[in-house]
Amino acid sequence: MTIFDKFQQLAEARRELEQSCDSFFNIVMQEIVSGTEAVVKGRPMILAGSNNYLGLSFDSDCIDAACDAARKEGTGTTGSRMANGTFSGHVALERELAEFFNRQGAIVFSTGYVANLAMLSTLVGPGEIILLDADCHASIYDGCRMGGAEVHRFRHNNPQDLAKRLRRLAKRNTTVLIVAEGLYSMLGDRAPLAEIVAVKEQYGAYLLVDEAHSLGVLGANGRGLAEEAGVEAGVDFVVGTFSKSLGAIGGFCVSNHPELNLVRYASRPYVFTASSSPSVIASTRMALKLLQKRPELRQRLWENANTLYHKLQDLGFAVGPEPSPVVAVKLEDKAEAFALWSGLLEHGVYVNLVLPPATPDGNCLLRSSVSAAHTPEQMERICQAFTAVRELTTVVQAG
Repeated sequence: MTIFDKFQQLAEARRELEQSCDSFFNIVMQEIVSGTEAVVKGRPMILAGSNNYLGLSFDSDCIDAACDAARKEGTGTTGSRMANGTFSGHVALERELAEFFNRQGAIVFSTGYVANLAMLSTLVGPGEIILLDADCHASIYDGCRMGGAEVHRFRHNNPQDLAKRLRRLAKRNTTVLIVAEGLYSMLGDRAPLAEIVAVKEQYGAYLLVDEAHSLGVLGANGRGLAEEAGVEAGVDFVVGTFSKSLGAIGGFCVSNHPELNLVRYASRPYVFTASSSPSVIASTRMALKLLQKRPELRQRLWENANTLYHKLQDLGFAVGPEPSPVVAVKLEDKAEAFALWSGLLEHGVYVNLVLPPATPDGNCLLRSSVSAAHTPEQMERICQAFTAVRELTTVVQAG
């Protein structure tokens, strides 16, 4: 017996994947040309799987802010927020996030993953209950496990199933936290948030919504699904990330509960994680300003999203339930998924290939994500690539 024996099944699965599609584990962005272009294996590639929804990772104002901060404050804080890691920029960003979301308070975390770990492992604990949507992100599941609360799942986007489970749990007379996402990252579908809020209020529960993929994407001001659905007052905690629309890395939670600030002292992921570097904080602050000043970015994003979604529909692909910046093609056959993904690479387009068990329904996914920075010409090339690989697989299947 060795310490690595437990990984044997994983190693065998990897070998099988390498035999089917050796490129799957060997994608390296050798050169980043822009927010939508890279060089992969010596070839130019359009990036259609980067979550860079507003295209701000290469915005000149964000880059200048990051460079200025690094020169003035160094490359890192070398400490946690509870030690020496709270700089003026962290405090300013928390204030600006709270103002943006019209909330009393905000906490900034080093990553979006850590934000979910910190909040979910701290807000609820032994003797309390979490009810989470079955399709929630891995960071949400991990945060739930860390806190020791009793965890129940309700069917994806099913408020009736949520209500049924709350009725059963009502006799327990304990704290219940409901957890859902704004925009789900695999298929790009929205949560029925107005209905979830109504159920939450009926049973006196709390509600945390992860707006990671909906910040900057949904709502008149880009605050996410809660804003779009008109139920911001019914959401107790909004968690999100800086690594999508804001083009950086980090996470946050905003809330109107004044006790939110106590999480800083009770959360191990917050207390024992080094704080975000000054450059990251500075670029994020600038991106948040641009999100508010440039609504045309969101308009362009949705134009691109609708273009790709309806094109893939027209080609006969099985796509997600509604248009979204996340445009996923569902495939039952793994070999077909590999062939399509490899074909797109050959045509100079990179998308995400997602395999079970990471997918919500057991299918393989070709997951594209569009950006406001994709030009009309790039969108046309992406659509042409999907058309070409669709024709190729149709010929193969017919033969």
